[in-house]
Amino acid sequence: MKTFLFRSFIGIFFGAFLSVLTTYAIFFFGDVTVFQADPFIKNSLGSMFCGWFFSVTPLLFEIESWSLFRQTAVHFLIVTCLFFPLSAWVGWMPFTLTSLLFFIAVFLVLYGVIWLGFYLYFRHESRKLNQQLEHIE
Repeated sequence: MKTFLFRSFIGIFFGAFLSVLTTYAIFFFGDVTVFQADPFIKNSLGSMFCGWFFSVTPLLFEIESWSLFRQTAVHFLIVTCLFFPLSAWVGWMPFTLTSLLFFIAVFLVLYGVIWLGFYLYFRHESRKLNQQLEHIE
């Protein structure tokens, strides 16, 4: 529970930080001088919720009794079921069939690249640890 709360705090904070950073970037580099409160609040809440569930759902990969396939499938389903309705509600994604298919394709590619990166990293780390253990014995 302590880990869940810590990751929740970090995720919400990171989402809020990205929201503020994006707002500053739009303000300083765009030609926007005034922000409307409703879209700003909606985007901020969406970013914080997104930060929360992307920081908490990796806890599924710590369930050692599950196979990697099951961990990945459940994680993918949860983040997909949360991210797409959220992005449609906030307005990050236009609600048309073409844009939905495009965003799904981008999401699949990004998810696959990130998953593969973590997989290769942890495989490398486990091999390195095993080699160190062999030298100890």
